[in-house]
Amino acid sequence: MEDPTASNVTPPANSSSQIIIPSPSSVKVSLESRINRLINANQSPSPSRSIYSDRFIPSRSGSNFALFDLASPSPSKEDGAGSYATLLRAAMFGPETPEKRDITGFSTSRNIFRFKTETNRCLNSFSPFVSDDGPGVSHAPIKALRKVSRSPYKVLDAPALQDDFYLNLVDWSAQNVLAVGLGNCVYLWNACSSKVTKLCDLGADDSVCSVGWAFRGTHLAVGTSSGKVQIWDASRCKRTRTMEGHRLRVGALAWGSSVLSSGSRDKSILQRDIRCQEDHVSKLAGHKSEVCGLKWSYDNRELASGGNDNRLFVWNQHSTQPVLKYSEHTAAVKAIAWSPHVHGLLASGGGTADRCIRFWNTTTNTHLSSIDTCSQVCNLAWSKNVNELVSTHGYSQNQIIVWKYPTMSKIATLTGHTYRVLYLAVSPDGQTIVTGAGDETLRFWNVFPSPKSQVKSQVLECLPIPQKCYFRMILFNFLCVYTQNTDSDIGSSFFGRTTIR
Repeated sequence: MEDPTASNVTPPANSSSQIIIPSPSSVKVSLESRINRLINANQSPSPSRSIYSDRFIPSRSGSNFALFDLASPSPSKEDGAGSYATLLRAAMFGPETPEKRDITGFSTSRNIFRFKTETNRCLNSFSPFVSDDGPGVSHAPIKALRKVSRSPYKVLDAPALQDDFYLNLVDWSAQNVLAVGLGNCVYLWNACSSKVTKLCDLGADDSVCSVGWAFRGTHLAVGTSSGKVQIWDASRCKRTRTMEGHRLRVGALAWGSSVLSSGSRDKSILQRDIRCQEDHVSKLAGHKSEVCGLKWSYDNRELASGGNDNRLFVWNQHSTQPVLKYSEHTAAVKAIAWSPHVHGLLASGGGTADRCIRFWNTTTNTHLSSIDTCSQVCNLAWSKNVNELVSTHGYSQNQIIVWKYPTMSKIATLTGHTYRVLYLAVSPDGQTIVTGAGDETLRFWNVFPSPKSQVKSQVLECLPIPQKCYFRMILFNFLCVYTQNTDSDIGSSFFGRTTIR
């Protein structure tokens, strides 16, 4: 049998003991002859011997082209090098089509490896890669929604918590202290120690209508049914100031940088500078019914107000008339929340006859979108860690919904309250919310991720899939150890019921 690697140089008959060194030209001819035989192997195979492929040149005669979704080689006689180049180009870039061919004549929009199973079993069940389902189908892996516990990790009894839509009786301070108005008293619950402190008692002739913490969490404003606003030093449980100006109850409070805004049933909003001796420095008029919602933007430049007149107004720092007016809601607007992620993004919710959450861009004065929640919207709050928000509802479902913005897809729906969920506050770390209802309970829910989780997800999005899986495993093990050593003071280690009295 002929040695395929033998030289074309024939030695003389009398030189059997001599070593002949072939010339460079003969080596070149031998190499070209060998390559040509390998390229044309499947077109003119030799029945008497087997051709084994070189290390870098695959033998196409033994290839399963259907496995790679490639067309089988044409049996017609054609140039071997051209056929090989065509198959290589198709394997690397996919079949050429007019819409996918670029100016060089190569199609580069397909993946190099596009495996196709030869069985009925779906590869997606165990592979991070998705199969090709045809043109126009997105192949990005679907990101699963974050899991949220459907049960509160702590329940507090709150006797005499009023079932009144227009009041705001719960607020959570930066010092991790929860203030709750119960009847004519205000109680403080320390989330770190679970200690309950009675801050004040207004007496039998007055009652608490609203509470609001200052930014540092050291002072608490209390709005009363008599139209007064009291300022209390929480650390000393001492009242430092009482301010008048309203004729009827004060159901809404909002702190700015150095201004305390109060909204009343007398339809007015008073701006109070606690550094001045006067009870108020300006009066905002515009609502034609009780003011039940007030929120300052995060930059303290805009104040949003909602009223029982179904109106949503936006004021600036110096205006006494609203600079923006929105009348799309068809019921009272109590739920108001400014986005901490997008400047000028404002969310508002309507009452029983409206049931909608609406989004506004106060920078361009445009109505962005609206979604019908099928239930009375009582409160709204944005997460400061991720672009999500939570809403609490009354008639008729009394539920709590966590939304993904801007798609407004539901991440979780939480139930448990038997009355309208009228009160909402967010913990200082942005992970936990507390809800209050006319069933006289306060329920604590872990609904938002921590800032560390958000950083982790952003890092994972930047990694390829194999490295992502490996990094996720390492990070998961690290976080398991870390969270065991640094369990949150208000985390899920608290269970059971406690009574605030």
